[in-house]
Amino acid sequence: MEGLPTTTKSERRSRSKHPSHGSNPSIVMAFFSCVAWLYVAGRLWQDAENGKLLSNLLKMNLDKRPKVLSIEDKLAVLGCKDLDRRIAEAEMELTIAKSQGFLPSKTPESSSDNKQLLAVIGVYTGFGSRLKRNTFRGSWMPRADALKKLEKRGVVIRFIIGRSASRGDSLDRIIDDENRSTKDFLILEGHEEAQEELPKKAKFFFSTAVQNWNAEFYVKVDDNINLDLEGLIEMLDKRRGQNGAYIGCMKSGDVIVESGKPWYEPEWWKFGDEKSYFRHASGSLMILSKNLVQYININSASLKSYAHDDVSIGSWMMGVQATYIDDNRLCCSSIRQDKVCSLA
Repeated sequence: MEGLPTTTKSERRSRSKHPSHGSNPSIVMAFFSCVAWLYVAGRLWQDAENGKLLSNLLKMNLDKRPKVLSIEDKLAVLGCKDLDRRIAEAEMELTIAKSQGFLPSKTPESSSDNKQLLAVIGVYTGFGSRLKRNTFRGSWMPRADALKKLEKRGVVIRFIIGRSASRGDSLDRIIDDENRSTKDFLILEGHEEAQEELPKKAKFFFSTAVQNWNAEFYVKVDDNINLDLEGLIEMLDKRRGQNGAYIGCMKSGDVIVESGKPWYEPEWWKFGDEKSYFRHASGSLMILSKNLVQYININSASLKSYAHDDVSIGSWMMGVQATYIDDNRLCCSSIRQDKVCSLA
């Protein structure tokens, strides 16, 4: 058959010895595909293992994780939440300590054996009142040795005065010289002596007196009265042990609202629509028991003062359990025969 091509055996052997290279790229691609698959599979497996490890760590440290704190929690952590409570507790402890007699002794006059006196009598005086003081010393107020004997009976008497506005001037030096001679002053170093400062003088007097002397009663006396000293001692001796006693010639009355008047009250609007003072002891002579004076001493920085000292003291007594004792014998302007004081 002449039309068909023929292949000899030698040609077929020659082709078998030299194979075609057309399939080599496919093999290379397949190899790289396997490598890529193994890499991806390895990464996925590694990520899965890491995720499992992290999950286990979170479970193990669940209790140690920081909590989300509220504002209240943060305040508690910082100690702010309990600040008011701790301050209140500290103030209560301080009040209790002071009320039990844990008060600093600031002058050598403080009793070393802590023996309780019957009374400390403070006579208000001023820089220009030396003649009045000499009159008192010659009448109802003992002098020198007699004054010391009276203290052994349990009664201390001192003239009460502050310092001048110009500290250390001639006014202060005159008082210091007089005190070195008579030894019958209680000088209020922190108080400026002035007529308009009388309410503050009351706080300074009671606070200083209770720190210097341990007495059952503390008596404030104006320098315009004469005093029946023995009658006052007898009255107080009968009231020994009476806590919360606020004793005096009790009164109340209209508040003066016109500026320039002798008893004008700048804060008259605080006394109600009737413009009337509450009940209080007349300023000429008043008596407070020790626990009431301790209250004034402890709270002196926050006690409100009005224009007049007797009204101011009366306002302080309204906030405590004070027993009001109205004794007509302490009304110095009365005409009773058995009164303890009289106008000078």
